[in-house]
Amino acid sequence: MHPGLSILFFALSAAAKNTTIGLETTEEGSKSVTVPMDDCHNLGDYEVLTVSVKTPCRFFTGALTKRERTGYIDAVFCMRKLPSVLPGDKYPGVKDRFDDFVATHINYTSNIHNDGLLLPWHRHFLYLFEKALRDECGYTGHLPYWDWSRYDNVNLTHTALFDNSPTSLSGDGAYNPNEQTICTPEGCMGRGTGGGCVTGGPFADWPTHLGPFQLVSLDQLYRPLSQDAFRYNPRCLQRSFNQVLLRRYTNGSVVQDMLRSRTISELLRVLDPSVAGQVGAHPAGHIALGPTMTDVFSSVQDPVFFLHHGMVDRIWTLWQDQGIERRYALNGTGWIYDPPWAPLLTLDTEVEFGILDRARKIRELMDPRAGDYCYFYV
Repeated sequence: MHPGLSILFFALSAAAKNTTIGLETTEEGSKSVTVPMDDCHNLGDYEVLTVSVKTPCRFFTGALTKRERTGYIDAVFCMRKLPSVLPGDKYPGVKDRFDDFVATHINYTSNIHNDGLLLPWHRHFLYLFEKALRDECGYTGHLPYWDWSRYDNVNLTHTALFDNSPTSLSGDGAYNPNEQTICTPEGCMGRGTGGGCVTGGPFADWPTHLGPFQLVSLDQLYRPLSQDAFRYNPRCLQRSFNQVLLRRYTNGSVVQDMLRSRTISELLRVLDPSVAGQVGAHPAGHIALGPTMTDVFSSVQDPVFFLHHGMVDRIWTLWQDQGIERRYALNGTGWIYDPPWAPLLTLDTEVEFGILDRARKIRELMDPRAGDYCYFYV
């Protein structure tokens, strides 16, 4: 792992009442789901009823049928076949529609990590990606999520998400003897089990076109991107699974600690600390998967990115649903590590999404059942 990147990532509604469980029957089995009324915008106090299963629900990957997993994988590959909408002269490394999302994340990296924008910005980013899958690639499902807390003591290569089967997102990378040991201020946790190219499963030949970004000092994060930030640099998808990181920072107890947080600042201290050098569940989930996911700028190039951030958004959503005062709770600035010179965010602060969407006020990104959003996590 490049030492600069490791430093960056390591430093780097009323509550539902009388919740009832509905049953969705599928062609390949059934799922227990908690569903509200179909119209999210008439939910009022979010009282949950057992009604139509047409409500958009995001399931954890282990609950999806093989057909549903295949549908998602096919839609992601479809994004590789669609042309980019970004200008090629300014973005020579952007080769397709999927790369539009990679480049957008790169452009705003210093504004959307370890600060107050992590949660609202990535919520909308996920929404835009899901919308592209559905509108441009005919996907009929919704974004799944990777529930790290279910697998903190399970070999990832034995899970449906990473078992290299045709319905997985592929598995670990080939063993790289030169991979560095992962160390944090709390101690070293060994190296991962791979480090090289992913060679099995559907994403064995998945290309990455942008990065890697070499971070020499944290000062770079507050400067404009270099002219070669979007250069074309084709290479393979790389992974290296590190179970120690997951056991320490993303286990079930950590998730419960986040959900018990009384304020948004308490939640963020565990999820994504704004103090350089501190470790949180969000960066740990990235680094635990190895080289491609560790690059904070271009981690979107690993398809698991969207499932990892689905879990991040799920935790925030569940926390918000515990009290109406939490729905618009905001903390921090729009600059990485919340430097003292950066202004505090307000609900009227506008944030940008580049070519993907118009600028949005933060208040538009806060409620998963308002405005453009209408989804629940199951």
